[in-house]
Amino acid sequence: MSTPLRSLSLSSAFSSPCAHRKTLRAQPWHALFSESLFPRIPCFPNPKLKSPLNLSLMASVNSHTTETNNVTAAAHQTPSCRIAEVRRVTKETNVHVKINLDGSGISDSTTGIPFLDHMLDQLASHGLFDVYVKASGDTHIDDHHTNEDVALAIGTALLQALGDRKGINRFGHFSAPLDEAAIEVILDLSGRPHLSCGLIIPTERVGTYDTQLVEHFFQSLVNTSGMTLHIRQLAGKNSHHIIEATFKAFARALRQATEFDLRRHGSIPSSKGVLSRS
Repeated sequence: MSTPLRSLSLSSAFSSPCAHRKTLRAQPWHALFSESLFPRIPCFPNPKLKSPLNLSLMASVNSHTTETNNVTAAAHQTPSCRIAEVRRVTKETNVHVKINLDGSGISDSTTGIPFLDHMLDQLASHGLFDVYVKASGDTHIDDHHTNEDVALAIGTALLQALGDRKGINRFGHFSAPLDEAAIEVILDLSGRPHLSCGLIIPTERVGTYDTQLVEHFFQSLVNTSGMTLHIRQLAGKNSHHIIEATFKAFARALRQATEFDLRRHGSIPSSKGVLSRS
């Protein structure tokens, strides 16, 4: 009799900049997501892959976590299931992020910043990532710290979920229009953080959201993920359209970069043979 998928522990080692590693008891991969919010998210897009042999192989993978600077991360990697969880707690914010790179676009984000929640929905929907973000912070002062720490945690989750980056495309390039606005995004999952942002947003706020925080969001995400990111505004007059087109283009470019290149046969897409966070 084949073993039910829900009873298996799926996880594996991942590379990390942290100096210390702790090996913890393996836990079911699906525990990373609340079942009420993410009901039985499949890591197998094709039901035919659920053979006893495949499930046995998946169940044999090891579990590791890293912990540093009030950030804990757990990543679970297989060619069809790359999941990470990050908690970031400071005196200013409390952020909990879960991401599945091989998801189906499920989003549940509550940051205390409504416009940012809307943008994270774009990241999930157009990147086909499953994204869970819960955050609380000193928004009675302003949105700066929460915006920053959410981005730092998402970047850390991307770093952990990608692991050694074997077999991925690495590069992503996408242009997205939204009415009169058009944004081009080019990115490289190189391990080297760099942001070039050419957005010209005409208003200081969209709703209550400070538009200066858009660039700061991407700078924070770049810093922890080790990503090279270029954002160019091709056209646009409406602030909401410009920002939303940016997140949509980023999501599609990131999806392209994180997907697998079958011709690589699992090799690292670098002539140096390694892609790691600098």
